[in-house]
Amino acid sequence: MNDYTALVTGGNKGIGKHIARLLAAEGHTVYVGSRDPGRGQRAVEEIGAGARLLVLDVTDPDSIAKAATQVDRLDVLVNNAGISVSPARPADTGVEELRRTYETNVFGVVAVTSAFLPALRRSAHPRIVNISSGTASLTWSTNPNPQFTPGNGGAAAYRSSKAALNAFTVFYAQTLAEDGFKVNALAPGLRATDLSPGAAATGGDPAEAAHGALRLALLPDDGPTGGFFSWDGTLVPW
Repeated sequence: MNDYTALVTGGNKGIGKHIARLLAAEGHTVYVGSRDPGRGQRAVEEIGAGARLLVLDVTDPDSIAKAATQVDRLDVLVNNAGISVSPARPADTGVEELRRTYETNVFGVVAVTSAFLPALRRSAHPRIVNISSGTASLTWSTNPNPQFTPGNGGAAAYRSSKAALNAFTVFYAQTLAEDGFKVNALAPGLRATDLSPGAAATGGDPAEAAHGALRLALLPDDGPTGGFFSWDGTLVPW
């Protein structure tokens, strides 16, 4: 499993940068997907050997198409880029907030995955890791896990988008299984990142979550597919 080529979308900061750093530390070539070239280049320089800048806006079809032409073979795709634009409940969530959230968290993942499938098919061990959220678990939303705030319908746009991402994870896993793909979703846990600015005091270290993504990115051929895993490797209920 040496000399893999990986792409981490939104890899210039937060959990994504830690994932890229871990993959590079394993000796792999890592494309750091970044919408902002300057931020992306700074991340590449911080990560060091093995890191490569790939300018990529997951909401821009032209940007995705151009990025895909720059990668001939891809072994690992980590769909990490994500946004949360509103903490509102459904009754207070506007359609535009939903559209903006889904554009990145769902449609962006589908567009990027489709664009890079030809490169992934050239790999002997293709892996896709979708960064989801434990708050997307419908089981935990109706019978809350103690690590989350009791379900009150808050952050409806973000949570529902990640639930949709989980569904696509299952569909990709089912349709790509015969080609040797392993496709899984990761719940990284509450982390102190730009996505969760209120978690600065209570959120865990993003680097800890990145180890969970690394494990799924480098799964052996007899590893699981179509699963929803916590950062510590345990299964999360759908």
